[in-house]
Amino acid sequence: MKYIDQIDFSGKNVLVRVDFNVPMDKTGKVTDDTRVKASLATLNYIREKGAKVIVTSHLGRPKGKRVEEYSLKPVAPVLAGLLKMEVPFIEDCIGEKALRAVAGMKAGEVILLENLRFHPGEDKNDEAFAQELAKLCDVYINDAFAVSHRAAASNTAITKFVPLCAAGFLLKNEIEYFNKAMKNPARPLAALIGGAKVSDKIKVLENVLDNVDRLIIGGGMAFTFLKAQGLNIGKSLCETEMLDVAIKIMDKAKTKNVQLLLPVDAVIAQTPTADAETKVVDVKSIPEDWMGLDIGPASIAAFSDAVKTAKTIVWNGPLGMFELAPFASGTFKLVDAVVDSGALTIVGGGDTDTAIHKTGKSDKISYISTGGGAFLELLEGKMLPAVAVLD
Repeated sequence: MKYIDQIDFSGKNVLVRVDFNVPMDKTGKVTDDTRVKASLATLNYIREKGAKVIVTSHLGRPKGKRVEEYSLKPVAPVLAGLLKMEVPFIEDCIGEKALRAVAGMKAGEVILLENLRFHPGEDKNDEAFAQELAKLCDVYINDAFAVSHRAAASNTAITKFVPLCAAGFLLKNEIEYFNKAMKNPARPLAALIGGAKVSDKIKVLENVLDNVDRLIIGGGMAFTFLKAQGLNIGKSLCETEMLDVAIKIMDKAKTKNVQLLLPVDAVIAQTPTADAETKVVDVKSIPEDWMGLDIGPASIAAFSDAVKTAKTIVWNGPLGMFELAPFASGTFKLVDAVVDSGALTIVGGGDTDTAIHKTGKSDKISYISTGGGAFLELLEGKMLPAVAVLD
């Protein structure tokens, strides 16, 4: 695979696929520019090397039609402000408007094209649409890790029609950090897996057991494991159809000599609300009409001990309903433990990312992945199609 810092960009037209799928308010104003900032290293590097920079992205799910609320136009001034230069917005991503705009550019200039998904060929990985995109450039750079698990015309088919293709700095970081964590890790390697459902993460759990030394399971999914052990979990979240899967995962952990940690106590309530009465109980003593919504202090201590002595930590999924203050302690205190470990720490998934940012300690994490689904598929052991075509 070629990376951005191996390419001679001088005098080239460079199409950069980024992820500007940013949140906006009802007035069309961008409310979080994190994803735009994540692209700056790549965009600045290319333009400083004397290339024309043609930026392209999707936004939302317009399903192949022009839908004004999904226009990328409001992103252009945000990008311009961050780059500290003018960034013209082009009202299409292919065709005469786009071609004329590129022809009129000077080296070092940047333009932003309209939403790729306004064309049905994008989501269909259509080669004809990809060929139209390819007419704009001499070099193609993929820097959109978050959508690299989905084969689309702008990240997969296009590589057939552009002579020189490479990964941008963001994609390079994602791949290299993941490889450090899962392919050649400093040990002990601990995986911290949370979230609501076992069904969402079966393949992750099965795959990481082939690599990790410790597997820590929290969040709503932990109660399916506790139920599989024969415990009464009250009204706690449980996927009864996953009980056999949970047993198989626990058996595999034993076979692989992986230390598997489940909650030993829980913060419980009768309703998942901010004003609910709460109790801390042993997981063997959850009343019938109560539900577990966070790990308790004994679980926090055990989980913290397990991560503090790890050399590499991979974390996906919160350990409780952290959006509500009474059930946030487990997730937030594990952030402290992960930070204090001094380990190489790779975090993926939108909820986990949000929780870490709420603690104000995101700068103490080695790497926070920009892609939820893509990060999960890497943990499942899958090759991402948009990465595979660059190899």
